[in-house]
Amino acid sequence: MSETLFASLERKASSSDTVYHPRVFYLQQDADRKELDKLIKDVPHLQISNEIYSQLRELLKSRNPKLKLNTDQLNELADHHLKGFNPDEYGAWVYYPWSSRLVHVLGESEFIEVRTNRNQYKITVQERDRLGKLKIGVVGLSVGKTIAMAMALERSFGEIRLADFDLLELTNMNRIQTGLHNIGISKAIVVAREIAEMDPYLKTVCYTDGLTEENMDDFFEKGGKLDILVEECDGLDIKIQCRIKARAMRIPVVMDMNDRGTLDVERFDLEPDRPLLHGMIDHLDISRIKNLNNEEKVPYILPMLGAETISSKLKASMIEIGQTLTTWPQLGSSVVLGAALAADVCRRISLDQFHESGRYFVDLEELICDKPSSAVAQPETTGETVLTQKEMHDTIQKQNIVPDDQQLELNKTQLVTLISAAIAAPTGANCQPWKWLYTNKSLYLFHDRIRSVSLLDFQNTASHIGLGAATENLILKAHELNLEVSTDCLLPSSSKLVSVFRFYSKNQVPSTGILESHDCDMLSGTIFSRGTNRKYGQRQNLAPHLLEEIKRASQTIHGAELKIISSSKELDEVADIVGAVDRIRLMSEEDHRDFVSEIRWTPEEAAKTKDGVDLATIELTPSELAGLRMSTAPGVIHHLNEWKGGQAFEKMGRKAIASASAVGLVTMPAYSPFNFYNGGRALQKAWLQANKSGLSVHPVSACTFFFHRLIQGNGAGFTPAMKEELQDLRSRFIRLFSLSPELGEIFLFRIHVADQIDVRALRRPVDDVLYLE
Repeated sequence: MSETLFASLERKASSSDTVYHPRVFYLQQDADRKELDKLIKDVPHLQISNEIYSQLRELLKSRNPKLKLNTDQLNELADHHLKGFNPDEYGAWVYYPWSSRLVHVLGESEFIEVRTNRNQYKITVQERDRLGKLKIGVVGLSVGKTIAMAMALERSFGEIRLADFDLLELTNMNRIQTGLHNIGISKAIVVAREIAEMDPYLKTVCYTDGLTEENMDDFFEKGGKLDILVEECDGLDIKIQCRIKARAMRIPVVMDMNDRGTLDVERFDLEPDRPLLHGMIDHLDISRIKNLNNEEKVPYILPMLGAETISSKLKASMIEIGQTLTTWPQLGSSVVLGAALAADVCRRISLDQFHESGRYFVDLEELICDKPSSAVAQPETTGETVLTQKEMHDTIQKQNIVPDDQQLELNKTQLVTLISAAIAAPTGANCQPWKWLYTNKSLYLFHDRIRSVSLLDFQNTASHIGLGAATENLILKAHELNLEVSTDCLLPSSSKLVSVFRFYSKNQVPSTGILESHDCDMLSGTIFSRGTNRKYGQRQNLAPHLLEEIKRASQTIHGAELKIISSSKELDEVADIVGAVDRIRLMSEEDHRDFVSEIRWTPEEAAKTKDGVDLATIELTPSELAGLRMSTAPGVIHHLNEWKGGQAFEKMGRKAIASASAVGLVTMPAYSPFNFYNGGRALQKAWLQANKSGLSVHPVSACTFFFHRLIQGNGAGFTPAMKEELQDLRSRFIRLFSLSPELGEIFLFRIHVADQIDVRALRRPVDDVLYLE
């Protein structure tokens, strides 16, 4: 067949794509008989269905339920019923122009009687007739079609108004039951045609532009006020506007949510002051909805969905939107279930049998499921206990630490000043794994390990970095107070006692130990203004001297080296590595639990614990925040792993590096607790110097911690797939930073130019971490 003929056929087809009303002919009327005769002559390939005797037999059988009649007896009764009337002229002939079909049916009253006979007495004749006067509006037909068809099956309306601006596409046909020949036709028209093919006496009205501000009055009022609105549209503004209209007109609204058998009922007819969507969006400004972009709509969409109550698979799927999905999934079985629920509720509302509002669940996976296991889940334990003052005291005694005769006795004010500075240091996830004991003129720093147990803190490397950073702050503050300090790091011989600090008068020489250098005393003034800045901003080229000053400050710690890269090509590769490791971390169910437990989700939670990562300190788009919240639900990470998804978890890391001016990696001569402790001191000096110069710092070091576990711990806790990917990422990391095998890779951070920090991480009070004897 030629292309020209195809085009001609397409034009011919498209010209009839807006037709959805059948033509009903009554042959008792001369005009109809003549028009039908002409139709039969003019329409080639007309398909004629004449089963009027079958319908008459059903009519008579239903009217005589006590009689057991065979076909001959029923035919005899049918002839008697016709009373000599020509059977070809009995009832009506219905012509469906879109399919060139001509069907002979009973007249309206008899047709309705036969078609609804099997509803009796679940729906009585009186109820049927009452329902047949109703006007139902359905907005959005990907889900709404099945509801409309279910209501048509029960004949729960006399008129239905169908609104949808979309054409049918192949991807719709996982949940819209229709034929392939309808692809490219308006969904509204497809539904109207199929209702007409089921029941030509039902009235259908199509709004093929969808429901809009311009046609909303017509939709609700033209031809009579709607009795019920079934709302299934995707447009956020229309969802709200049609509810405002329905409430003003006291019309109930029903919505199937196509997940967990969730059905919303809003009885605005009985509760004209009822808040929209059960008050779930009362805290939002609905007047802004029309002009919002997709990101800005997220805070409105989540309450509507019921983010806390949707299924784990839908939550996981929402994380994949824009990655492996174009939109959220909908199942045909869920649509059919929802249609049954919506049709049932609409019928009972119409018959004054149901009067409540609310959100209801008919979750088949909960109702019909395997019996729960009888095994009792055992709580996970870390093996760590809270570090007590007695344990600290006993540890010191065992170490047999002898004080220096030259040491100064510090008063409480001095100690509080020093510890306040020390605990302003950064720690992984702001866990603050420290306790301090002052006794016999010496200050002891302990690692309170119960506060830092996580997959990321392999062999306490992250904790040692944080404790080293606290040490640096303490030394800088001591120098500011005109105190000399000597530090004795006891790592790795002691697992919990980290360091001993002795204090001396200015220019005093201790009898044992070495005093700390004054190389970076000018950084003391930045201790309390230092912070983690997770804002993004724009990448800017930095003056070389600024980066050199940061390196110099860091490298005043013996053995420390700060490797800085700043070329766009190299930073792009860092983005790949950081993003990939973020994804691996969040896709590890154990590490994901750690991550979730680290977040303080509300300001109240952050203020209460004064630790962890305050969500307000993370610069997230609404969709990123939604994804993060969705990921916390049980089962979500499991689903994402099954689907080999989770690419969205790379976005934040990639964005962070995309806005970085440079990335710095602190290294030490070898992998050891002592070097991680001193590496923390070097990191803190670099951080303070960067902030002093007006630059922002943001840790992006999950990759180095994962590499520690991969190399030093043989990938313990990682799946084989994770190990394989991390091996490849590590090879790229080594090449990128020109690392030799023996180096200790301490910490990776980005240096960037950004707005001031809005919210700072809180710290536990000094009284909670300092003990005096």
